[in-house]
Amino acid sequence: MKTINVGLIGFGTVGSGLAEVLLSQQERLLQRSGLTVRLARVADIMISELPARFADTELTNDAEGMINDPDIDIIVELIGGIQPAKTFVMDAIAAGKHVVTANKALLSQEGKEIFAAAAAKGVEVGFEASVGGGIPVIKSLKEGLVANKILSIMGIMNGTANYILTRMTDEGIAFADVLKDAQELGFAEADPTYDIEGIDTAHKLAILMTMAYGMNITHDEIATEGISQIEPMDIEFAREFGCRIKLLAISRNHDDNVEARVHPTMVPESHLLSSINGAYNAIHFTGDTVGNVLLYGPGAGKLPTGSAVAADVVDIARDIAAGSVGRVPSLSYLPGEIRDIAITPMEKLSCPWYFRISAKDEPGVLAAIAGILSRHGISIESVIQKGRQQSGPVSIVISTHTAQESSVLAALTEIDALEVVSLPTVKIRMLDETASFED
Repeated sequence: MKTINVGLIGFGTVGSGLAEVLLSQQERLLQRSGLTVRLARVADIMISELPARFADTELTNDAEGMINDPDIDIIVELIGGIQPAKTFVMDAIAAGKHVVTANKALLSQEGKEIFAAAAAKGVEVGFEASVGGGIPVIKSLKEGLVANKILSIMGIMNGTANYILTRMTDEGIAFADVLKDAQELGFAEADPTYDIEGIDTAHKLAILMTMAYGMNITHDEIATEGISQIEPMDIEFAREFGCRIKLLAISRNHDDNVEARVHPTMVPESHLLSSINGAYNAIHFTGDTVGNVLLYGPGAGKLPTGSAVAADVVDIARDIAAGSVGRVPSLSYLPGEIRDIAITPMEKLSCPWYFRISAKDEPGVLAAIAGILSRHGISIESVIQKGRQQSGPVSIVISTHTAQESSVLAALTEIDALEVVSLPTVKIRMLDETASFED
């Protein structure tokens, strides 16, 4: 019976989750793989001892020494961030070690170099836990959907943002108050910027696009907007339009260019994604042969994410035992097949829109706004105007038919310059799965 020795860098939430999974599921993993997968060593500079149940695991503060130990077969990096994580990963690859990581920021920014180094060295990189927490989305895209041209990717990929929007929707609570509660409950970090501003979601979308289309892309190339400007009144108006607001990652494949965007979106209540609530994630693929596939589950958490990391460890352990390392390319496409594909300019995209305009309650205001929209080729579908509750501007809420982004931006620049308009117009895209791209 072969033993596979694992070295873990980082014993935080996910690292301790992996340790729990490998310990509690040891017998089951043996039954399914015929291997003993052993957590041999943990490198962490923040702890002085491991829990007593991990008595067979050595604790060290020397990550490099562990990387260079010939008895260690797989290095798992779970410290997050770019550095020193990248150094540890690259050093492990150089030492001929297989690597597993949950580090979406690292892979979305430095993945091209990391995967190239791994291919050259003949080692594997597992990263199931980098997208979707405990959902097996990477394996599904890499293996289960291998016979498909991926036509689109769409999903809710950040549990913190989804938790906040869910509570705003269900309880009518303001963004700042929900965020504070989420931080106290441990659903949000002390600095929640990556989650609420869509950056974490962009990291994940970049990884999925690389695999789905066989393309080079970093998260910096993805148009990204967050949810911090969403107000309870926008939630309520969305409800009147039969929608719920979700932070969506969206990509559509136009062959010679692909969409890449993350932003708040009004999703019709009839759509499956509108019902994904709390800290859960859901990722929707459309393939040319399979059609529509929706993967749903916990997007974070100690044990769900630890489960995903363990799946990579066991996959690599099986390949080592079978002498079949590299059987499945890490990014689904062979390294030589990954190429540059143009990103569709946002200003060329078209979809229906929601506008909330703060204006004086005077005759002719709506006519002036409608005239500007008309001049820019934007057709109004419906208008809601609430009477003011006290002195001050009223909200004029407009939903439009499909309109091109460049036209919308030009029209809103004119509208916001009107003397009767007191605040910048709030604009939210509305989901339209038939939305077009115009040359």
